Amino acid sequence: MRRADRLFQIVQYLRGGRLVTARQLGDWLEVSERTVYRDIADLQASGVPIDGAAGVGYILRDGYDLPPLMFSRDEIVALVAGARLIRAWGGAGMARAAEEALIKIEAVLPPSLKTRTSQIEVHAIAPEMTEVVRARIDYLEAAADSRKRLSLTYSDADANPSERVVRPLGLWFWGKVWTLVAWCELRGDFRMFRLDRMADLHDLGDTFRQERGKTLKDFYRLMEEQGYRERT
Repeated sequence: MRRADRLFQIVQYLRGGRLVTARQLGDWLEVSERTVYRDIADLQASGVPIDGAAGVGYILRDGYDLPPLMFSRDEIVALVAGARLIRAWGGAGMARAAEEALIKIEAVLPPSLKTRTSQIEVHAIAPEMTEVVRARIDYLEAAADSRKRLSLTYSDADANPSERVVRPLGLWFWGKVWTLVAWCELRGDFRMFRLDRMADLHDLGDTFRQERGKTLKDFYRLMEEQGYRERT
């Protein structure tokens, strides 16, 4: 790891208002405590408001913002390509945020690197995306974040509809199809619902609590044990 990258990581680890020891930083960064002490001293000398002392720990004062960042070419490609993919395949809110992110990325780059963003020939086109699906992505992402129980009508691959009450846990993107990972109260199990097969989607006005065996982590563990198979 370059020293500049290590200094940046130290600042990131110190965010959040918690005390972090030099030993912890050394373990995370895979360097000695002596190196951490030297890096902390250099950061403090450059004006970064780090409080603390050796043997006690360090904390970053609230309100500190990093100066514009330098990106490698590979990092620029990854950021621009990712933003373009989300702009093409994400929800309406995601697409707007991706567009704003691209503007901000260019704003922090020096002139020598700004031209590279326009030269990155990685693009995404999504003719299958509709405004209905885009709005549904944003709606379900917000519902999963706030843990709102939802009611919906879902049609399987044979177009057979069924009424479901679900606990939205997260969204998965499969290249051309978005699916909702949820705990289905009808099946009493995890299910994945294609967004383009949903209808009559609305929240029930209440929220759900995380319960053992019904969380997204439990779903991931189940997928690792059994391998993916479509569940509806």
